[in-house]
Amino acid sequence: MKTVRQLAKEIVAREGGFVNDPDDPGGATNFGVTIHTLRRLRPGQRVTEDDIRALTREDALEIYVEHYFNRPRIAELPEPLWATMFDMYVNAGANAVRILQRLLGEMGLEVAADGVIGPKTIAAAHRAYDMAPAHLVDAYGIARRDYYYRIADRRPASRKFARRRDGGKGGWITRAEEFINPRFHLTEAQHRARVAGWG
Repeated sequence: MKTVRQLAKEIVAREGGFVNDPDDPGGATNFGVTIHTLRRLRPGQRVTEDDIRALTREDALEIYVEHYFNRPRIAELPEPLWATMFDMYVNAGANAVRILQRLLGEMGLEVAADGVIGPKTIAAAHRAYDMAPAHLVDAYGIARRDYYYRIADRRPASRKFARRRDGGKGGWITRAEEFINPRFHLTEAQHRARVAGWG
């Protein structure tokens, strides 16, 4: 199994460098760290776009490990979930946990979808993994992919993240599918059918 730092390095590479896409609610972002995140991590300081540009890869790694893995308590979940949960927490914050909690609920385990990894979520996740060790990670990845599609359903400006200009799978979808067994990937035809209503 990869170390948390190795996982963090992969996420930094996936996120890339500085971007400031007006259609991204995260705003100015560097190595996946948004200006809103940096403001939260530096209370009382005036954080600007220049501060985001100045972030180094090492800064991002430290932020990821501490604030997107350790503090949310991902390490207390079944280890096979770490990579996909960590990646999704960087990408969507507490929604990464809500996706898991809803999935656990669908499996008949009683847990609130509050976005917090607490004792009940930890216990339920371990029970779920015991119930379906060969399927839980794929089920989470599929739920994650569906989450992205639903965002794009509701927010037309976000559709470019789920569908390329040529109609193929966008970055959000391919990113979710990196953590899903290939047999559960959508075909191009299935993807195009899913997004056909977007116009």
